[in-house]
Amino acid sequence: MVRVTDLFVAPAGSEPMQSVDHVEALTDRGLRGDRYCTGEGYYAPYDTCQVTLVDAAAIAAIERETGLDLSDGQHRRNVVVEGVDVHGLLDHRFRVGDATLVGTRPRPPCAHVEELADKEGVARALGDGRGGICADVVDGGDVAVDDTVTDLGSRDRTDAIVERLRSEE
Repeated sequence: MVRVTDLFVAPAGSEPMQSVDHVEALTDRGLRGDRYCTGEGYYAPYDTCQVTLVDAAAIAAIERETGLDLSDGQHRRNVVVEGVDVHGLLDHRFRVGDATLVGTRPRPPCAHVEELADKEGVARALGDGRGGICADVVDGGDVAVDDTVTDLGSRDRTDAIVERLRSEE
């Protein structure tokens, strides 16, 4: 099953991530109480993501391979999911709980993540596609731990249009 395993928000840039059981996703803004929703993120306003997602399998692999335990939110991502390659959600609309998001771009790690974690090697460990993705909130709603994640398909629906045209031939 594809589901949310953990949720995190930080009230301001460089503040520790706080684990929450549920959060409200706000249309075109992000997660209520998170630094980028309020415009107080470390990289705001130049490099922001409304919501960030990371694969639980990537976090587990990092711990196995490097001994770095990032499960407490030191990865600085909002939503941890299992059962899906988050990069497969890029340019797709997907439902998380009651909210609909669209994957916008990969979210590579940065030196700031490593500074805050105060652990050497965090940025490198989150490299190689393990840093997760950014997403925008298309339709707001509640998101909670254990909510399912449902891929609603390509954002531009080009695949559906091509398939329909082929079936009409």
